[in-house]
Amino acid sequence: MASFGWKRKAGEKVSKSVVQKFEAEEDKAAQDPGDEEVDWVHAVKRRRELLLEDCATRSKRLKDEGAALAEQGRHWEALKKWDEAIQMTPDDPVLYEMKSQVLTILQEVFPAVKAAEMAVKFRPLWWEGWQTLGRAQLNLGEVDLAVRSFQVAIHLCPSERTLWQEDLRWAWRLQRQQSATKEKIRQEEETKRQIDNAPELSRDYDDFESDEVLAACVAVAERQTRYEEMRRTAVIVDAEGNVVTEAEGSGDAAAPAKEQFVKARGL
Repeated sequence: MASFGWKRKAGEKVSKSVVQKFEAEEDKAAQDPGDEEVDWVHAVKRRRELLLEDCATRSKRLKDEGAALAEQGRHWEALKKWDEAIQMTPDDPVLYEMKSQVLTILQEVFPAVKAAEMAVKFRPLWWEGWQTLGRAQLNLGEVDLAVRSFQVAIHLCPSERTLWQEDLRWAWRLQRQQSATKEKIRQEEETKRQIDNAPELSRDYDDFESDEVLAACVAVAERQTRYEEMRRTAVIVDAEGNVVTEAEGSGDAAAPAKEQFVKARGL
């Protein structure tokens, strides 16, 4: 069976008048193509602009609704609104900055830092974004990073007094206290090591009634007393940022006197 094919010749069974009319219309279209052509590129761009404008409008509405909810203390609902807005305008730094503030209030420390990092990523010269990032980092315990963030914010807006008087000063106090605490822990560990590996206890004494044995006991007891005092001491930073120590408890413990020990003969 032969396959189907279009074999009709042009003009076959077509009246001459119809052919002339068709050719006349074709010539007219060729002479005036502007009436028939459509700028599809422009139409697509315009459609995209309208869609973006619609997304921006809806995102702003969701942003405002979230802000109102946050002011009422309905923080989780505010976060939901802002997450929807971020889906439409993912490069809006204000959304991330507000989200970080609320997450910090909710003690969601790590997500708060990530949100603030996105805010300064999209607007690196925004001092409020760096301030929020520093506060989130403080809440996470990253004191050194917080100090740097506050310093960047001050560099961008040196006239903002809260950055100097509150944020950076508080971060510096925590930084000094953290350093002093680390040093205190190091001294405690060193003192404990000296107690456990006291050189006086490694010697072989021929006479347990000698003054050397008595002196060794006094030295070990002094180390033990110093270690206990360190454990009862808290590191505090005063209002001026000075590191001070404060003993917890009565603090009546004193270094052992030599009279507190007796020779083996007296036992």
